[in-house]
Amino acid sequence: MIELEGVPELIDPVMVAAFEGWNDAGDAASTAVAHLEREWKGEVFAALDAEDYYDFQVNRPTVWMDAGVRKITWPTTRLSVVRVGGDKPRDLVLVRGIEPSMRWRSFCNELLGFAHELGVELVVVLGALLGDTPHTRPVPVSGVTSDADLAQRMDLEETKYEGPTGIVGVLQEACTHAGVPAVSLWAAVPHYVSQPPNPKATLALLNRLEDLLDLRIPLGELPEDARAWQVGVDQLAAEDSEVAEYVQTLEEARDTAELPEASGEAIAREFERYLRRRDVNPPGGHATADGSDSASYLRDNPGNPGGKARPPRPPKPDTPGNAETSGTSGEDGDTGGDSGPDGEDTSED
Repeated sequence: MIELEGVPELIDPVMVAAFEGWNDAGDAASTAVAHLEREWKGEVFAALDAEDYYDFQVNRPTVWMDAGVRKITWPTTRLSVVRVGGDKPRDLVLVRGIEPSMRWRSFCNELLGFAHELGVELVVVLGALLGDTPHTRPVPVSGVTSDADLAQRMDLEETKYEGPTGIVGVLQEACTHAGVPAVSLWAAVPHYVSQPPNPKATLALLNRLEDLLDLRIPLGELPEDARAWQVGVDQLAAEDSEVAEYVQTLEEARDTAELPEASGEAIAREFERYLRRRDVNPPGGHATADGSDSASYLRDNPGNPGGKARPPRPPKPDTPGNAETSGTSGEDGDTGGDSGPDGEDTSED
């Protein structure tokens, strides 16, 4: 039995979760939840027992000094609550963690226990995958669910995916079997520039979350960080003719695939979104935020999250069709990526 002390009665609560690891290319998803927690000043009210779910040889604890006293921070999953103000206030239960090493079913059941006790009405799990998508185009974000009614009501894709999955897919299915509406939002990160951070993908996930939940998220410095990231990748790609040629091939494939979507209705919808966000986040009115804070929030030595490595030389596709992004056909938003953030196969992601 989960007993929550000090947590007030929540208003229309939605749980938003992200996990570092295989489902988090470029740290885009975990950074998105970290941004929500920072901007809305969330306070952690619960943490799962690290020894139940993590292999400490895979996710090692860190030692740090606090006023001359050595302390240890253990890798785990933490929950916090933030209240979104406005005309229609509501609460978000934020879940930030690392993909567990073991006992995934118990892990999901424990999170569902919190969701039940807090009266959560919807679970949104954020993920990011590596795909054949050019960094010069808008980041594709797919929304998928296992609930046919929810897919129709929220304009999402009903997943038909079969194959290996990560904790995002497992948690979504656990929610479905428990009768809790659940959605996964997936951002596609260019595989040739997969090093974190990727503020452009983080921004795309937050924009899609805004639309899904009909709320306004303070974006802080993210738009500026996203522009700076793209300029930096442009410069790196320009230094290598093979990479530049490959990016051009991806651009042509992407533009060709999206021609049917360039309808008047689609353009009008995007323009309405632009107007709504401009009202909330006017130029020059950004809140203070650390745009480089995309290293693991669970570790005390974040390292160097801001460094940009030279993108590897990708294999040149035989034909433009080989580089074409497959869209959002997978259960977890498959965009045809070849390898995950940990070098694993992401055919399901």
